[in-house]
Amino acid sequence: MPNLNLDNIYTHHAPKGNQPEIYEALRSKAKELAEMFQVHCPDSRERSLAMTNLEQAVFWANASIARNE
Repeated sequence: MPNLNLDNIYTHHAPKGNQPEIYEALRSKAKELAEMFQVHCPDSRERSLAMTNLEQAVFWANASIARNE
């Protein structure tokens, strides 16, 4: 198993520089896509999974910025 940097993973990363603006831009674009899902996708398990995975994608994108910049 690779040696993970647990301190980096399990530490609060306060936003720095222009990170808050980047986080907001990511959330805004994801919200646009989520709204399209609600309008164009029937209420279903599949739509719920799409919404959940979109939320996860934003979370992991934000984590990649916070942990690696």
